[in-house]
Amino acid sequence: MPTLREVLGHQASLPRADADWLHRLVGDWQMVADLSFSDLTLWVPTNHEDEWALVAHARPTTGPNFYNDDVVGLRASKERREILVQVRSSRRPVEPLTSESVEEQYVPVVRAGHAVGVLVRHANLHSMRQQGGLEVNYLQLAQSLLQMIGQGTFPSDLAPTGVGRGTPRVGDGVVRLDAEGHIDYASPNAISALRRLGHTDQVNGTDLSEIVTSRLPTGATLDETMPLVLTGRAPWGTEVETARVNLTMRAVPLLDHGTRYGAMLLLRDVSELRRRERELLTKDATIREIHHRVKNNLQTVSALLRLQSRRLDDPGARFALQEAGRRVSTVALVHDTLSQGFDETVLFDEIAVRIARATVEVASRGARVVAEHRGSFGRIQAEDATPLAMILAELVHNAVEHAFDTSTPVTGGEPAGVVIVEAVRGRPQAGGSEAGGSEAGGEVLTVTVTDDGRGLPDGQAPSGGLGTQIIQALISDLRGEITWGTKEPHGTVVRFVVRLRGLSAQA
Repeated sequence: MPTLREVLGHQASLPRADADWLHRLVGDWQMVADLSFSDLTLWVPTNHEDEWALVAHARPTTGPNFYNDDVVGLRASKERREILVQVRSSRRPVEPLTSESVEEQYVPVVRAGHAVGVLVRHANLHSMRQQGGLEVNYLQLAQSLLQMIGQGTFPSDLAPTGVGRGTPRVGDGVVRLDAEGHIDYASPNAISALRRLGHTDQVNGTDLSEIVTSRLPTGATLDETMPLVLTGRAPWGTEVETARVNLTMRAVPLLDHGTRYGAMLLLRDVSELRRRERELLTKDATIREIHHRVKNNLQTVSALLRLQSRRLDDPGARFALQEAGRRVSTVALVHDTLSQGFDETVLFDEIAVRIARATVEVASRGARVVAEHRGSFGRIQAEDATPLAMILAELVHNAVEHAFDTSTPVTGGEPAGVVIVEAVRGRPQAGGSEAGGSEAGGEVLTVTVTDDGRGLPDGQAPSGGLGTQIIQALISDLRGEITWGTKEPHGTVVRFVVRLRGLSAQA
C-alpha cells in the first residue's frame, strides 16, 4: 500500500506547505474518525486531468469499519469526482449524501484560504451504534472538528499530532468545555478519571481547572501550560501528577471562523504506564551501577596483579601476571562503557580504539607504534562485546610484540610500525558458510588486523601459546573462524569472522 508521502510526491505534486498541512491533518484525524464512528478518506486531484486519488484512510476504533480492505491509491469514479470538484471549488461542504444504508459527508480541507483536498466521512447506517448521550455528544464534537477543517483552523500549527506514548485518545475520556472552561459534557471514562483524581461531586457544570488544581499536592510546581489546557484556550497538552493518579490531558479549542466557543479535552489515566517507566528507569540505573562496580573490582584485581608481578624475581612468572592483569583490564573496559549507557549494548568502535591505543602503548616498550582504526563495528550486545574485546586486544598485542623490533626506539620521529584494525559488518549471504552460514539471527562481523612488521615465522600461523588458545576459544564461542596470512611485501594479516547475536534492528 503506498504511503501518503509517496502518493503526494508522485501523483499530486502539491506545494510543500499544502503537503505538510495534509500530513498534519492525517496525523491528527483519528480523533475525528473515533468521534464520528466513521471511516475517513482524503482525496486530492492528481497530475492527470480530471483525476482524483484517495491518498489516506482512517478507520474508527469506536465502531465497525466501513472499508475492510486497503483503499489508498484508488481513483474517484465519475459521480464522486463531480462532487469532489464542486466541494473543492466552492470551499463549502455539501449536505450528507445518503444512498440506501450509506451516508457520505464531503468536507473541503482548507489551508490559507484555498482548498487543498477533500475529506469524506463514510458511515454505514445499518451498523451505526444506537444513539445515546455519549454517541450524540461524540457526533456533535465530530461535526465541530469537521467544520474547523473546512474553515482551515484544524489541525492547529501549535498542536502536537499523532498518538505517542501516553497521548490521550477518544476512548480514554472526552470532556467538552464551554467558553468559560466549565464542563458541558464528560464521557464515562473521563468521569472515572476525575473520580480517581479525587473529585466525587457532580461533574457537569463545574470548573475543570478548579477540580484539577485543588487536587495538586501542596508546593507542587505548576506547569505553565496547565491553565491554558484546563480552560481549553490553547491546543496543547499537559500532565497532572498527584499521589493517587497521573492524568495526561490534551485540549482542542473549538473555533467558528477563528472565534473560540468551547473546547474538547481528551483525558487518559497513565498511572500504570508511569509506574512501569519508573521501574524501568530504576532497573536501568541498577544495571549501570552493577557494571560500574564490576569495572571497579576488575580494575582492582588488575592493579593487584601488577603489584604482585613487581615482587617476583622469576621473569616468566612476572610476565604471566602482567599479561593476566592486561586481560582483566580489557574486560573492565567493556564494563566501563556499559556503565555509561542505558541498555545492554555498546558502541564498540570507542572500545576498539581505546584497546588498540592502550595495548600499543604497553607492548611497544618505548618505541612508537601507530594504531589505526578503519570501518565500524557498530552497536554490539554486552555478551558479544567482552569476547570481541579480548580477541582484539590479543591480536593487537601479538602484532606489536612479535612483528616489530621495539627494543630500540626509532630516531627521526618515524614509527617502528603500523597496526591497522578494520571492521566490516553486514548481513550473511544466503547459503554461505562463512561464520555459520545463513543460520537465522545476527549479523556477520569481519575484522582484519594488519601490521607491516617482519611477518609470520616460516609463514605458519602461531599455535600453542596461551594468547592463541584464548583467541581460538573465544572465536569458537562467537561461532566464527580465524585465518593468519602474510602481507606483501612484509607483514601479517589476521582476519576473523564472527556472527553477532541478533542486533540487526539496533545496528
